[in-house]
Amino acid sequence: MFFRREPERKLTYSDRLSAARSAGFAVDGNLVTRRGLGCAIAEGADGLPELGEAGLLVHDKEVARLVHGGYQMFFVTRDGHKHAALADHLKALHAFTEDLVEALGITSHYNTGLGSTCTGHLYDRVKGREHAH
Repeated sequence: MFFRREPERKLTYSDRLSAARSAGFAVDGNLVTRRGLGCAIAEGADGLPELGEAGLLVHDKEVARLVHGGYQMFFVTRDGHKHAALADHLKALHAFTEDLVEALGITSHYNTGLGSTCTGHLYDRVKGREHAH
């Protein structure tokens, strides 16, 4: 018929990784990298890619996660080394995550679209405050 629509093709996990490669990302196992930044990735239960925390790529294999220190943001490695996050780092990290989400075909959320987000907070000036009550 004239108004017949083609059925929508559901992309597989490997199709989405291929799209990321064609967008300029390097995919090595469960690590996606580009220009010194990286993100762990895994296949979710529904076949969609699930992104881990993106961050600065250290020693070519470790992703240092972004944490907020109260007065400045830092990239922290698993062994506790801190690297100050500069404005250029944050802009590049934001562009990296937005481009990766778009290349993988994942829904972009409003709060992450505003800028760099982090899950860790290291407020050294209020240590022990939770026990004061």
